[in-house]
Amino acid sequence: MRKRIVAGNWKMNLSKQEAEQLITDLELKYINEKDCHIVLCPSNVYLTLTDELQSNMSIGAQNVSERSNGAFTGEVSCEMLKSLNVTYCIVGHSERRLFYGETNELINQKVKQLLKNNITPILCCGESLSERESNDQEKVVSIQLGGALTGLTKEEVAKVVFAYEPVWAIGTGKTASAPQAQEMHQFIRSFLSDIIGDKCNEISILYGGSCKPENANELFKCPDIDGGLIGGAALNADSFLAIANSF
Repeated sequence: MRKRIVAGNWKMNLSKQEAEQLITDLELKYINEKDCHIVLCPSNVYLTLTDELQSNMSIGAQNVSERSNGAFTGEVSCEMLKSLNVTYCIVGHSERRLFYGETNELINQKVKQLLKNNITPILCCGESLSERESNDQEKVVSIQLGGALTGLTKEEVAKVVFAYEPVWAIGTGKTASAPQAQEMHQFIRSFLSDIIGDKCNEISILYGGSCKPENANELFKCPDIDGGLIGGAALNADSFLAIANSF
C-alpha cells in the first residue's frame, strides 16, 4: 500500500509565536485515525521548533541548496537539514521556478543532494494556465520530470515523492476538478512506469492545487492521488487536520 501523505507548506508565513501555536494546536488535535503521514514544512528559521513533534509527524524543509557546503551566503545545505532531523524537502515548487528562475537542471542537483543525505524529495511539477489551455500539460510535466530525474538510478527514483501542481489552479480562483487531477496523476504514474516499471505503484503522488477541506475527500478518492501538498489551509490546524482526515 502506498504511503498516504499530507504535507503542509507554510511558505513565508507566521511569526515565531504563531508557528509555535500552530505546532501546539496540531499536536493537541491530531488523532491518527486514517493512517495518514503528516509532514510539516515551516520556514528554515522555525525548523528547530518541531524537535519535539509526535512520532507520527515528520519535518520537511521548503528548499535546499544544490551544493554540499562552502562560501554560499544565505544558503542551507542538506547536511544542515539532516542535522535538524529533517526527513523531507520540497524541490521544484512552482514558486521557486517562477520567482527564482530554478531550472530542471538545478532541481536535479538538489534531488541528488537530498537522496545522498537520505532526505526524501517532494518533487513538484505542473503546468501554467497558458500551457493547460494549449493542451501541453503532459508535455510540460514530462520535460520537468525528465530533467529533474536525470542520472538517477531506478532505486533512487523510487525514493522520491511527487507532487502535481496545476499552477493555473493556485490562488487564481480556478479549481482543478477531481477528474482533471486524477488524469494528470495517472499520467505521472505512467511516466514513472516507463522508468521503474511496477515500482511506480509504490510511489506516493500528492496533489498540490488548492486542496481544501471542502474538496479533499473527492480528490483523495481518486486512485492515483495519495495525499496533498497543502499551502494556505496548512496555516490553520483545524483546516489542515480536516484535510488529513479526508481519506
